[in-house]
Amino acid sequence: MKKIQTQGVHHITLVGADRQTSIDFWEGLLGMPFVFEQPNLDVPEESHLYFDPGDGRLITIFTNEERTPDSTPNPEGIGNLHHLAFTVSRATYTQIAGRLDERGINHSGEIDRGFMYSIYFRDPLGQLIECSAYKFEPPVGYTHTAVLHEAHKIRVERDDHHIADEHLADAIENLTRRQQGSLASQPAYSQL
Repeated sequence: MKKIQTQGVHHITLVGADRQTSIDFWEGLLGMPFVFEQPNLDVPEESHLYFDPGDGRLITIFTNEERTPDSTPNPEGIGNLHHLAFTVSRATYTQIAGRLDERGINHSGEIDRGFMYSIYFRDPLGQLIECSAYKFEPPVGYTHTAVLHEAHKIRVERDDHHIADEHLADAIENLTRRQQGSLASQPAYSQL
């Protein structure tokens, strides 16, 4: 059997309430440009709003002016969406709690996930949102995923509980060595 090989997330679509609630949250709070709108081609009484989360892909929202926001937390049972996570820079990440506080939006505060920092809050419709900042930048030519895969192998080999800074640093060193190479046989400092 041959795989249906994916190459990334094309878009994520959520069921929204009214149009303005979506615009206020996705562009007004999260800074995602509202790039286009058209009718929902499957449900004519709905509109389909498209937002760019920063990587050129799309977050889309079905809206209907007859629906009102309900901030009750969305179900988190089997088969339900738990949360949506968005990448932010470390500089932006350090500002999130204060900016949410200014708007009266409850949040988790900073959570250290070992390889990234996270903060959680809910959108106006009860969906859990996470903003995450990686603790590292991958070497040129590699992705964050490649570094995490290498760090995982190091963590498992060392029988450590979870990925931590030392695993990330060693993973970056391993990937750089594989990619770059060196004419030096054993630099003196590398033997420490």
